Amino acid sequence: MKLGRAIGVCAAVATLTFRAVRKDQRRIWSFPLTAARGDRWRPALGVLGTTAALVALDPTTAPWLQRADFQQLPVVVQSNRILSARHTAIAINAMWSLFWVGGLLRGDAYAGETGLLAGEAALAGQIVAISMKHLDRRMRPIEAGPDGDFTRTWFRTKNRNIDGAGCFPSGHTASSFAIAAVFAERYPRRPGVTFAAYALACIVGASRLTSRAHYPSDVFFGAVLGLTAGRHMTAGR
Repeated sequence: MKLGRAIGVCAAVATLTFRAVRKDQRRIWSFPLTAARGDRWRPALGVLGTTAALVALDPTTAPWLQRADFQQLPVVVQSNRILSARHTAIAINAMWSLFWVGGLLRGDAYAGETGLLAGEAALAGQIVAISMKHLDRRMRPIEAGPDGDFTRTWFRTKNRNIDGAGCFPSGHTASSFAIAAVFAERYPRRPGVTFAAYALACIVGASRLTSRAHYPSDVFFGAVLGLTAGRHMTAGR
């Protein structure tokens, strides 16, 4: 009986999550049209302009981040070891899932819902990021190499990863900022929560640069994507 009830609860949560993510995807993908009809075209234009500027600077920043003297710094070596792609993915998923489960165990419905919303926002951001990476097929800095031609990185990767062939935008950054946005929106009167959430998200984003997995433009756009997903997910909640 208990097993059946648990399966029923999990099925209900999965159904609600699917519906929420589907609705959020519709709002995210239709944002350019929505912005064009309203006042949000100004921040959208600012994001696009900043992204374009960072893309133009990538040929300068990427070789610097790959320099041997920089990569051999003890702090960079330790950071790349601790904040690897696998470790950060585990931490990102543990953050929202533990908060969700903890809320349920303590009988704190608000905390449980916050954890679930954070997971939904991270998933929504990942779906968009993976879709874009399969389309742009941008070579990662480590794939291009320290002496590579960073002016020709788009549509050139040979990777066929299921989580995205290219590297634009950063999926890890999108997920971490999506979760941070949910916590910030849900706990506006607790500045410590907001600071900690965004600080951790920034650390994740920085780790994607030092590990030579992404360019600054990838991380910036991933952060904006995550913020958008998190705020859309909490709108009206």
